Amino acid sequence: MPKYFLLFLLLSSGVIFAQPTGKIRGKITDKNTGEILAYGNVFIEELKKGTSSDQNGYFIFTGIPSGKTYTLHVSYVSYESKSLKAQVLPNKITQIDFELEPVQIEMQTIEKVGEKIIRENETDIGLQRITVRELEMMPKGVETDIFRSLQYMPGVRTTGDVSARYYVRGGGSDQNLVLLNNTTVYNPFHALGMFSVIDPEIINNLEFYKGGFTAEFGSRLSSVLKIITKDGNKNSFSGKASSSYLSGKLLLQGPIPGGSFILSGRKSYANEILKKFLNNKRAPFDFHDLSFKVNYADADFIPGAKFEVHGFLSNDKLLNDDPLKEDFGWTNNLVGFKWFHVYDSPLFSEFDVSLSRFSGEVIPNLSTTNPKENVVNDISLRSEFTYIFDSKDEINTGIHIKSINTKLFQLNQRGVPTDINNTAANLALFFKYKFLRYKQVGLDLGMRYNLAGLNKNGSGFPEPRISATYRLNDNIAIKGAWGIYQQEMTTLTNENEVISLFEPWVITPDYLSPSRSIHYIIGLQTRFFETISFDIEGYIKKTQNLPDLNRDKIYSTDPDLVAGRGDAYGWEFLLKYQDDPLNISAAYTLSWAYKEINDWVYYPKYDSRHAVNLSLEYNIGSGWIASAIWLYNTGIPFTQILGYYDKMYLTNIYNQGLGGTYYQPYSILANINGGRLPEYHRLDLSLSKKFIFGPLKIDIDFSILNVYDRKNIFYYERDTGEIVNMLPFLPTATVQVEI
Repeated sequence: MPKYFLLFLLLSSGVIFAQPTGKIRGKITDKNTGEILAYGNVFIEELKKGTSSDQNGYFIFTGIPSGKTYTLHVSYVSYESKSLKAQVLPNKITQIDFELEPVQIEMQTIEKVGEKIIRENETDIGLQRITVRELEMMPKGVETDIFRSLQYMPGVRTTGDVSARYYVRGGGSDQNLVLLNNTTVYNPFHALGMFSVIDPEIINNLEFYKGGFTAEFGSRLSSVLKIITKDGNKNSFSGKASSSYLSGKLLLQGPIPGGSFILSGRKSYANEILKKFLNNKRAPFDFHDLSFKVNYADADFIPGAKFEVHGFLSNDKLLNDDPLKEDFGWTNNLVGFKWFHVYDSPLFSEFDVSLSRFSGEVIPNLSTTNPKENVVNDISLRSEFTYIFDSKDEINTGIHIKSINTKLFQLNQRGVPTDINNTAANLALFFKYKFLRYKQVGLDLGMRYNLAGLNKNGSGFPEPRISATYRLNDNIAIKGAWGIYQQEMTTLTNENEVISLFEPWVITPDYLSPSRSIHYIIGLQTRFFETISFDIEGYIKKTQNLPDLNRDKIYSTDPDLVAGRGDAYGWEFLLKYQDDPLNISAAYTLSWAYKEINDWVYYPKYDSRHAVNLSLEYNIGSGWIASAIWLYNTGIPFTQILGYYDKMYLTNIYNQGLGGTYYQPYSILANINGGRLPEYHRLDLSLSKKFIFGPLKIDIDFSILNVYDRKNIFYYERDTGEIVNMLPFLPTATVQVEI
């Protein structure tokens, strides 16, 4: 048996005794700043083999015949391609790093080297990698926003252009995991969900998984958005300032001994533009956010190691002058430490420890709004290892530990209180094997196992996952994924709320089982020409133990949540034409989503049958870029109004001896989400220009939202029945100066 086991290990690692092999490893960075360039294309000319750099900028080739010199080509969007020679020695790792020069703004065409070969067996169904450049080119609501950009993708829904909150393939917004440098962000929104709290200026790269995500990700059912921030300029000090109709931003970065730093801050200073988002009503929002990151690497200290300390702070307030209106406030505070290590073998490791805290509060004052207070404290530890065999196969394993405390106090519409204070821990192990040795086939076989759960019913639960690629030829690939997912936290969301002010988080109580979902995904990717690609993806998502508010709660002892189920399925089509200076994409989604609570089946508020997204980008040259996006979707569900009655309210000032009663009209609602709003469509245009004046770089962007002023209905006022429309014709501008 030991002999057979040894033979298996040797075959798995691709060891070939007849011919010694070596390895080539390297890193891709920006020549001017030293910033890592993730997902760059690397191609060995003599072997016709390709790969791409990971999120840390590293790439590696294993099993390369030794004793020869090879030519490596590297290409990256908006950078000049570069070629270098590398000599491979037997049983050694040859290190070769690339520093790429950004292209001048006058250039239009970007060279792409060996891209078809590089992506031949990637198991990446449901994955979208988004560059900061792509974010910047999209028309801006007021300024560039990550979550609003996600809404342009097939399979992603929103309940209106007033909100940045997004829903993926029939899942609720709380089923989306947002990771900032591997730290969970629980309420990543400014201004009651209108904008993202994460400033695009600090982003280096991001990955968006619409489903079928692999075993290293847990705790959510629908999607994962993984954001990695910039390290900062390692070569020189620089600063950048920008201004929009809403906020002002300042970014500073520069070198430190052994590393670099980056510091970015944003502050709102005007609210007039927000009236366009709120039907010309006053919106006294005030918000700010601050992000920082410091990194250090010294070969004399620990060879191959890189250390990072990062943090993020945000604060929002909505303070009304009118005592008859409620006030709001919430904060996000994150801090983390990361140790990334590259060893003298094809082994990588990461260790993270982080703290994430969210707190939110609704202060009713003298309004009829009920008070609400929510706090989440999350302490997380993550350790992962990746080993790459000579055969190109990979092993990835790790341990994730979370300790979470949630506090919630609120009153429901009947005045019955909910008061929850819960602390629990989750301990999960994961293992996955990526089978990549044959260019026609790619397999990712993984298992995530919850040794301990936040919910007692979540302990001992396995989450097997598999994703696969089979390439029929150079131009056609069939891809698929299947997996089981568990989520032990939920938000208390009222489906009847027209606008969710903020959605409080709680650990799923032990009288319910955690939510569990099964994903089935299949897709076809084609590329019949260098410039044209066509992708199709179909999915089915079945969810059990879906928590929902207990609308029949009468006594404080009644449960706050009841369990239901959800089903979602659909097809997504994406056609792309990419041939600089012109890029065109056309996306169509056909989808269904259902929920069943207490034997009542209904459509969730983000269900829309048909959606179309057409986009065009043209590089005019000399720094000018124009873009256009047209959006269309059929109407989303809403709960209709049957009538009204006068409801008696008690004032909230008895402790001052001024108690009393008064009456206000109260809406009688029909069956939940039994109606449909009219179809939605709008056209957005954008024109940007880059200027260089000596050391100054100036970017100016002009955007127009809803060019033909379409009257898209947002909702009907509950007390009057008045129609409230979404964004009207809205021109905006941003100016950015860098030195």
